[in-house]
Amino acid sequence: MNKMIVSNLVHRPIRSVISIVAIAAEVTLILLIVGLSIGMLNDSKARQAGIGADIMVKPPGSSVIGNLSSAPISVKVADVIKQKVPGVKAVAPVLTQFNTSGAVEILYGIDIESFQALGRPFTFIAGGPFAGPDDILVDEYIAQSKKLSVGQTIRELNHDFRIAGIVASGKGARKFMPIKTVQELLGADGKASIFYVKLEDSKNTDAAVQQIKQIPGMSSYVVQSVEEWLSLMAPDKVPGLAAFINVVIGVSVCIGFLVIFQSMYTAVMERTREIGILKSMGASKAYIVRLILRETLLLSVVGIVVGIVFSYAASAGLVRAFPTVRIMVEAEWVLKATAIALVGSILGALYPAFRAAQKDPIDALAYE
Repeated sequence: MNKMIVSNLVHRPIRSVISIVAIAAEVTLILLIVGLSIGMLNDSKARQAGIGADIMVKPPGSSVIGNLSSAPISVKVADVIKQKVPGVKAVAPVLTQFNTSGAVEILYGIDIESFQALGRPFTFIAGGPFAGPDDILVDEYIAQSKKLSVGQTIRELNHDFRIAGIVASGKGARKFMPIKTVQELLGADGKASIFYVKLEDSKNTDAAVQQIKQIPGMSSYVVQSVEEWLSLMAPDKVPGLAAFINVVIGVSVCIGFLVIFQSMYTAVMERTREIGILKSMGASKAYIVRLILRETLLLSVVGIVVGIVFSYAASAGLVRAFPTVRIMVEAEWVLKATAIALVGSILGALYPAFRAAQKDPIDALAYE
């Protein structure tokens, strides 16, 4: 049977190649889209954790997951937290701005001294801290992707900034500007979007969160530990992400199902006389079904292997071409994509297989 299956596939190379490519595309679509989603999510988590804060304080009405706010509040909140909550080591106000000019990114307006007091200081790969109000810091991936260097001028928020330093990635955003400059450009003088709080002892985080909420006028603020925020950044908890992944999987399954269905159905029609000969020689219906399904299985396995190899190669190529893109092709999703492709292919071959098994040997032998 195995020799017959291989011979059938080799005898019809175009149909076999199209089937393999379709299954490979199905696997690649799942692994790259899911890998990109999870990779960017994990990258965001790692950069937030890298800031070094224990608590995040956001204005009322802010998203529990997101770090953007359309209603920034007074930077004086930082002083209030320091005065009212014991054990606070540092509070850093940050004014965030969602930027879609050239790329989708979040800009951070920071007070560099308080921001670095939250954890480890910036690691400068080139240049140094802000030397003036029109300076900007960019991380290594932005510098690499856009071929930027210290002293070069870039335009952000319709304003020209001089690159003062290139820093190691992993501290929140990828671009940092003086908070006062961002406040002026956005018309938000004395305002901040989020406050990062560093405690003397992180074991007191839960107590500090409750104390901040009990400060008069701050009961409606969104106050959460960084640990809690990180736990919420999972595919099944981010609104819409799980649904997006399910849609991608659904589209992929449809691609594999339809291509295999058409391929196997056409093969059955083309091999009507062959099937009639097999049945006249005593081949059972189960034998014919197994023949079609095993042929499908071989196509699927080859297509899956090609898809996995291409996914790893494509992810490496994308990261090289776009350094800020993070793609994680996890072993768990490789197994899931394999199972999904196999199930979709087998389902697509079931009807053609049973159709072949039902053929009458006399009619099949007389078929022209």
